[in-house]
Amino acid sequence: MDLERTLGMTPWVRRLVVANLVVFLLQHTVFLNLPSAYGFAPLEAFARPWTFVTYMFVHVGVLHLAFNIVALFWLGSEVEERLGGAAFIGYYLCCGLGGAVLSYALMLVVPVTLVVGASGAIYGVAYAFARFWPDRPMYVFLLPIPAKWLVMFLVVLSLVLPLLGARDGVAHLAHLGGFAAGFLVLTVQDLRLARAERHVRRASQPGVLVHPAARAARSGRPDAGRAGVPTRPRPRSGDTPHAEIDRVLDKISAQGMGSLTPAERKFLAEMSRRMRGKET
Repeated sequence: MDLERTLGMTPWVRRLVVANLVVFLLQHTVFLNLPSAYGFAPLEAFARPWTFVTYMFVHVGVLHLAFNIVALFWLGSEVEERLGGAAFIGYYLCCGLGGAVLSYALMLVVPVTLVVGASGAIYGVAYAFARFWPDRPMYVFLLPIPAKWLVMFLVVLSLVLPLLGARDGVAHLAHLGGFAAGFLVLTVQDLRLARAERHVRRASQPGVLVHPAARAARSGRPDAGRAGVPTRPRPRSGDTPHAEIDRVLDKISAQGMGSLTPAERKFLAEMSRRMRGKET
């Protein structure tokens, strides 16, 4: 499924960029107390539960905002095209939420007073990009570095700095939370899709162990399955769902699970659900 880009951005990436810019403008013109009111303070997390989400849209300075927007612009659109619009925004918010949750869980080990910014969500997007295109070069000071190595470096950096007691004002735990949430979400998605693929592939095979009565029902011949009468699978030439199933399964065999479009992933999951319903 191709998502139409405007100004080089897919729909949800564009909305997120605009939202962050608008909030930053309001923060520095009308609502000067936005960071304290909507930033995530672990010690007050459950007194202000909305901050688990709102902190992602509040930034402390121009450079902080610029880094996140540039990263979202360069990486987000391809990830959104890969996941699909609804899945992308859900993934983005989950990664941001993961940053807040980890900051809260470890607040006694690494004290954090206030967390603001979309970095947790952005680092989750960076992880997704490296997972989908691990060898894609990403240029840092004009040096091409494979995406997987750059993201691995960022993970190590985000882990080491808080353990060393860095006081640089950066919420490194939010970064780690974004990575962790991204890993969990994408791994669960892949496991579900792989299970659906196995189920659909198994259900679409000729019924070697299928009861003769079931084969007779499939073939449409009342005498099919009797001794001495050969059985044959139901013709599929005009069966659109089965033809599409065969096409998707052939694509997986030839190019791997990662080659599926969001529409094909949705179709495969739906077919698996229907087949499980028929079996029960």
